[in-house]
Amino acid sequence: ISGRQKLEVQLTENNIMKEELALLDGSKVVFKLLGPILVKQELGEARATMSKRLDYNTAETKRYESQLRDLEGQSEQQRENFAQLQKEFQTDQAAKN
Repeated sequence: ISGRQKLEVQLTENNIMKEELALLDGSKVVFKLLGPILVKQELGEARATMSKRLDYNTAETKRYESQLRDLEGQSEQQRENFAQLQKEFQTDQAAKN
């Protein structure tokens, strides 16, 4: 769940960044932060990178959601198994008394 939340935050940040980049025209200079320095980057390259990040984050979010659904299904199955075992145990206990 925490991994999915982290991806959602990144997805939101990337969407904001994509919107900001869409407002720029070709005459503007874009810089990319690499460690402690800023490196000049072409606007088209920055937009392409942002689109790829959005695609990746969207795919990862869907993957996390799928895993979460699978785990919830497994958890529900385990609860049902436990309830059945508990019922059988209570029946056995009642039969012994």
